[in-house]
Amino acid sequence: MRPQKILDKDLMVALAKVFRAKGYEGTSLAELSEVTGLKKASLYHRFPKGKEAMATSVFNYIGDWVQANVFAALADENNTPEVRLKNGLNHIATFYDGGRESCIFRAFSMETGLHLFEKNISAGMNEWISVFTRIGVALGQGPESAKANAVQTLIDIQGSLIVSKGLNDTDVFEQTLHNIEHRYLNK
Repeated sequence: MRPQKILDKDLMVALAKVFRAKGYEGTSLAELSEVTGLKKASLYHRFPKGKEAMATSVFNYIGDWVQANVFAALADENNTPEVRLKNGLNHIATFYDGGRESCIFRAFSMETGLHLFEKNISAGMNEWISVFTRIGVALGQGPESAKANAVQTLIDIQGSLIVSKGLNDTDVFEQTLHNIEHRYLNK
C-alpha cells in the first residue's frame, strides 16, 4: 500500500499543533504520526533526523509565516505607522487564534527543547523586539523608549497567552493586544 499523502503546509500545521500543545519533550512520535495521518516510517522518510528535524521545520514554517504576515505588516511603508501597527496586531491575533493557541517559543523553551533551539528562540525573540522597536520609532518614540516598549510588548503577548490558557479566557489576550495598541498610539 502506498503511503498516505499530506501537503507540506498541512503537515506543518498538524505538527505545530502537537508541539504547541505538548512542547518538544512532551510530544511523541506516535502523536505526530497520529495527527498527520502518516506512519512513523513515512515521517522518518520526510524527516530522516526524526523529531528534532520535525520541530526545526515547524519552527522555520512558523517563522516564515510571522515574517510574511506580522513583520511585513509592521514594516509596510505603504501604510501609516498607525495602520501598520493595527495590521500587525490583527495578524498576531490571527496567528494565535485569538489567544487559543500557545506560542512556539514556550513549546520549545523547556529542558531539551531549549538546549536544541536556544539560538532559534533567541533570534526569533530578538526579531520581534527589533520590529516593534522600529514601529515605535516610526510612531515618534525615542530609540530607548521604543526598545523598552518592544520588550514589554513581547512580554505582554507571551504572558497573556499563558494567562488566557490558564483562565480559559481569551479576553485576556484580546485586551492585551488592545493595551499594546494603546501604548503605542497614545504616547
